[in-house]
Amino acid sequence: MDEVQDTKPVRKSRRAVAETAAPAEASESATKKTRTRSAKPAEDKSESGEAKAPRENPKASDSASSEAPARESNSDSGDRRRNRDFDEDRRGGGRNSRNRNRYRDRDRRRGGSGSDRDEAEPEISPDDVLISVAGILDVLDNYAFVRTSGYLPGPNDVYVSLGQVKKYGLRKGDAVVGAIRQPREGEGQGRQKFNALVRVDSVNGLDQDGSTERVEFGKLTPLYPQTRLRLETEANKLSTRIIDLVAPIGKGQRGLIVSPPKAGKTLVLQAIANAIATNNPEVHLMVVLVDERPEEVTDMQRTVKGEVIASTFDRPAEDHTTVAELAIERAKRLVELGHDVVVLLDSITRLGRAYNLSAPASGRILSGGVDSSALYPPKRFFGAARNIEDGGSLTILATALVETGSKMDEVIFEEFKGTGNMELRLSRSLADKRIFPAVDLNASGTRREEILMNPDETKIIWKLRRALAGLEQQQALELVLNRLKETSSNVEFLMQVQKSMPIPAGSDGE
Repeated sequence: MDEVQDTKPVRKSRRAVAETAAPAEASESATKKTRTRSAKPAEDKSESGEAKAPRENPKASDSASSEAPARESNSDSGDRRRNRDFDEDRRGGGRNSRNRNRYRDRDRRRGGSGSDRDEAEPEISPDDVLISVAGILDVLDNYAFVRTSGYLPGPNDVYVSLGQVKKYGLRKGDAVVGAIRQPREGEGQGRQKFNALVRVDSVNGLDQDGSTERVEFGKLTPLYPQTRLRLETEANKLSTRIIDLVAPIGKGQRGLIVSPPKAGKTLVLQAIANAIATNNPEVHLMVVLVDERPEEVTDMQRTVKGEVIASTFDRPAEDHTTVAELAIERAKRLVELGHDVVVLLDSITRLGRAYNLSAPASGRILSGGVDSSALYPPKRFFGAARNIEDGGSLTILATALVETGSKMDEVIFEEFKGTGNMELRLSRSLADKRIFPAVDLNASGTRREEILMNPDETKIIWKLRRALAGLEQQQALELVLNRLKETSSNVEFLMQVQKSMPIPAGSDGE
């Protein structure tokens, strides 16, 4: 009985020690208990000299008692790690703190964080010397530049912060006049490759405050062309006289000049440009040459009285698309101010090729190797032509290449075939016979041409078309050219047509 009574207090003390162990001494109590478990049976056996009474299974109690110390030890290790990181950060050490301090110092040297630096406007001190600059604004994703050497990026471009763009309501294509700070002696630009714009004087020739009152181009109401652009200048300029008869052009026209190679489209384009500059000096004329031969660019610059924007074929496709996009944005900004703008593009087929090369692949390839996403930007360019209801117009005449032997060119032309409201078609067979201008009279025409012509003129023109429809292509053109050479103006020509082919009384010409 004495031996049994001696063992009971021992069991009770073990359980009490396991339950009442303090959290701070959890690891020490765990090691002590393991020592007592290994030592107690030997002591009991040596004192009694007999076999000890059967004990309870210690695994259940030990597992319950070891879970709490394990959790406590994990929390202690996490607390010690956090305290060590906090001490290192407070002393200025630690990998995370060093990275944070490095980025903070870099932002301070550059003038703030990335977003603040883009939004910030450069400051001017009283002793700074300012240099006047002017150019076309090109707004990109996170920054903007004033292109001072044309419509392509150049080494003398001026950096414009997004804060200035928002402050003055600037848009892509605006003509900006401002000033930059002249670098002082011994002062390098450092990381900055371009000079920053420090002052904006005018936008599109207007005060900087008035530029924010403009209406967006997409919100303007488009109408059919109603004001005619007469191309007839001199009696011996037969190209423009024929265009006035068979395919009249109005302000806001969206026209295609469909031409095979070597059919004289460049000469026709030059004749149209010179006629518009002569008869309509109030119109802002822009000639955009994409992927063109260098000698053609020089010839166009010397013969056309207007703004010639070119990207020759020896430049990458990205330059072709950049020139075209900035040129059409410039035209839109002028239309927003109520101006009449005429854009002559040569050619929309080559522009489509350039977008097909430079645009990211969408995975949908049409016949001829044309990416489906590459046709949208040229359509957006061509679709910008419109006559605005409250004033202003954008006229676009673009050349389209056919019969080149390329399936891609055919696909591009078919996409634009029904988008224009005027079409002038040139013939390769007439050009091979050296009959110029090689205009296919029956295939050329303008939608709603009666809006541009007076009723009497419309009746005579339709009567002439009915007569030419029964003739061959070459016979019809030779007949009209011979009659035009005998007359000094289109009015005289139409009077002769009325006499030779009288209109019956009561006929409305339809």
